[in-house]
Amino acid sequence: MVVAVPLLMLAFMVLCGRVTESRLRVADAAHQAARAASTAPSVGVAKNRARATAAAALGDAGVVCRSLDVEVEGGLQPGDTVTAVVTCLVDLSDLALLQVPGTAIIRVSMASPVDVYRGSALGFANSQVPWGPNRSVGAEP
Repeated sequence: MVVAVPLLMLAFMVLCGRVTESRLRVADAAHQAARAASTAPSVGVAKNRARATAAAALGDAGVVCRSLDVEVEGGLQPGDTVTAVVTCLVDLSDLALLQVPGTAIIRVSMASPVDVYRGSALGFANSQVPWGPNRSVGAEP
């Protein structure tokens, strides 16, 4: 009993740490996916970017998902909000000592605004500079 209880407590702490860290990593991936989707030119591209970004973020973080699902909700008009919902089935089978289920479902949603000035010219393009007496073709500065 003296040996078993501390081992079980240690295994439980490892389980809690693993689930908490995975949730934080999935939340970060959802945030990155929402931002990537909010900069896309179309809904189809937004979904592809969100999935690729979430998969890359989770891969870089070392989180292995048995299955990964990324949903994108919202519009892409300036001022809209895009929400990315990332669902990851995290493998916990290496914690067999605790007799826990082999997986944990972690589902996180994050939102990102679409830039209000998206697609609008701000008046700084060369084609909008007026030609005046101080500016002519071939004139030196």
